[in-house]
Amino acid sequence: MKTKILFTLLMILMIAPQSLWSKPKKEKREFYQLTVYRYNTVSQEKMLDDYFQSALIPALHDMGIQSVGVFKAIANDTSANKSLYVLIPMKSLKMMDKINGKLLKDEKFKSAAQEYLDVKYNSPAYARMEKILLKAFALSPVMKLPKLTSPKKERVYELRSYESASENLFRNKVHMFNEGGEIDIFSKLDFNAVFYSEVIAGSQMPNLMYMTTFENKADRDAHWDAFRDDANWKELSARPEYKNNVSRSVITFLRPADYSDF
Repeated sequence: MKTKILFTLLMILMIAPQSLWSKPKKEKREFYQLTVYRYNTVSQEKMLDDYFQSALIPALHDMGIQSVGVFKAIANDTSANKSLYVLIPMKSLKMMDKINGKLLKDEKFKSAAQEYLDVKYNSPAYARMEKILLKAFALSPVMKLPKLTSPKKERVYELRSYESASENLFRNKVHMFNEGGEIDIFSKLDFNAVFYSEVIAGSQMPNLMYMTTFENKADRDAHWDAFRDDANWKELSARPEYKNNVSRSVITFLRPADYSDF
């Protein structure tokens, strides 16, 4: 009788779909290129908008990159020194070189981008630009588009950068987000995070960056109130092994451009 039962179980395992007993395939961690443009004038902003909307984003879409984010600092409304952020997701680092190579040969792109590409030295499109290279966290390997319903002009996107005093403390903070469960708390509280990542090349290192999104400022404030009061966060932040792993935090409030993909 036992032999018959064992034989039956063996046959079930043999004919069962592979998905029932094989380990799920891990998603590969994405890379992100975050470019920050600093500018001062209305004419510069228009030139940048025209370039992204009419040239760069269509070219990236043609390459299969469908979710390109363009964001303007909310502080631009009152500041003379303005900034604009462009986020490009990539499946691998090779994609960055592929993008640059294709743009150099793409006549359609060069025609649409002519005003931006051919600016005079005394009327540039921006004051300076900075490129930051990011790698998605292990437990948040791919970008997620926010599920928001408000008009883009009302939305608040929050970009946070957490710097650490050393590489070990930086790794400790990354662990806190992943294995420690900080990402899980954000997810539970519906922070609509776009990405969580470590900076692998940039001017402020070691640090990590992540972006959360909200319907409006009131929604943003309510979410952070809930986060601060969350029992899981209070327990996590009180653990002695995670003390002093952030030496400086930089918070930038953004709104998506009308033509941004998200």
